[in-house]
Amino acid sequence: MTQNLCIKCKGKGLCGRPRCPILEKFKSIESVIPKSSGETSIFGASPPSVFVGRYNYPEVKAGPMIPPELCGDEAMLLEDPKSLLKMNIQDVIASRSQLVRANTGINVKNARSPDNQLIERSQELALSKNPVDTEAWFNKPISNKLKFDNVLTPMGPSGDLKKFDITENPKVPKKVDYLVYDEDALAKDAISELWGGNIPAEHITRLLSIGLLGQERKLVPTRWSITAVDDMVGKDLLSNIRDYQQLSEVQVFSGGVFGNHFEIILIPRMFSFELIEVWMPRTVWSGGSTWIGADHEDFGGKKKYSDLAGGYYAARLGALEYLNSIRRQATVFMVREIRPEYWAPLGVWVVREGVREAFNNEPQRFESVGQALSDISIRIKTSSSEWLPKAALLPDIRFQRTLNSFF
Repeated sequence: MTQNLCIKCKGKGLCGRPRCPILEKFKSIESVIPKSSGETSIFGASPPSVFVGRYNYPEVKAGPMIPPELCGDEAMLLEDPKSLLKMNIQDVIASRSQLVRANTGINVKNARSPDNQLIERSQELALSKNPVDTEAWFNKPISNKLKFDNVLTPMGPSGDLKKFDITENPKVPKKVDYLVYDEDALAKDAISELWGGNIPAEHITRLLSIGLLGQERKLVPTRWSITAVDDMVGKDLLSNIRDYQQLSEVQVFSGGVFGNHFEIILIPRMFSFELIEVWMPRTVWSGGSTWIGADHEDFGGKKKYSDLAGGYYAARLGALEYLNSIRRQATVFMVREIRPEYWAPLGVWVVREGVREAFNNEPQRFESVGQALSDISIRIKTSSSEWLPKAALLPDIRFQRTLNSFF
């Protein structure tokens, strides 16, 4: 399998191997082996957090995630992106690997079955905005296998759940309580209202994943629910942005996190969006060569699932959040350069937070798109001759006949 396919696959098993060799190497990091390995029961404050797997869908593994012996304040940090951003990659892995995945087998359509008390308790846990003290018992000792993924944040070992108790009452936001019990609301409308009510993306994702939103309620694999929330919230924001006035000048934003560097050009036009990903050599997926991919959408929106997977929707959401905050629309041209510092997969939240970090910085202003491209090319380590030909939207910018005219 070529390295280019490894970047497209990112551990999804497209090569036919039972285990991804790239992901397997991270599971041998001895410094992050949780103390819970080998235990048959654990007690701790869940952040709160739940997990629904995707393997063997629709028969999946699902349940709570519990960090043994952590108190509420410590546990909350494990699900808070702002707290994780203050760490280095090794510390993120070490912190997140404390979360034990307490699994039980279930068909995704049986989320509302009164006979499955383990899932019912997991749903009760997912409602809470604060950590909840929990206790879990397992059918056999917890296995020492960490979980890495391109979409999911790293997680610790797993165990076959036998019994699960919540030892305190969850604190449920009123907006969450109302929409969870509104079974007439469509999932997309509930997600939109939760987002508008300042419910964090992580909270919305676990509600959708554990089967608590929408009319036809079922479990949704966590990795799918993350991208679904990013996509649905983005489309909702875009419905407003299309009516805003166009930006008055070309602006450039720069920034990033964990070796994910973003250069973003806002162009005074109707909304469209393009993302170019540049994976430099010796990053988590690229091996010894550079890989470049691109995807885009016009004013009408995205018609099919992006070739860049969840990262596309997370990046677009960050841009749409900013445009909505300034009540303007623009064409967004974005380059994400993934550098060797990004040596382990931390999840798609890194993309979302990296874009937000860039937009938190003061923009530079230019008279033309050409000047803006020349500026971002200085900070992008990969030569523009490699990534610029991938751009599909720029040649269509009014009064710009060719890409060469930018320079």
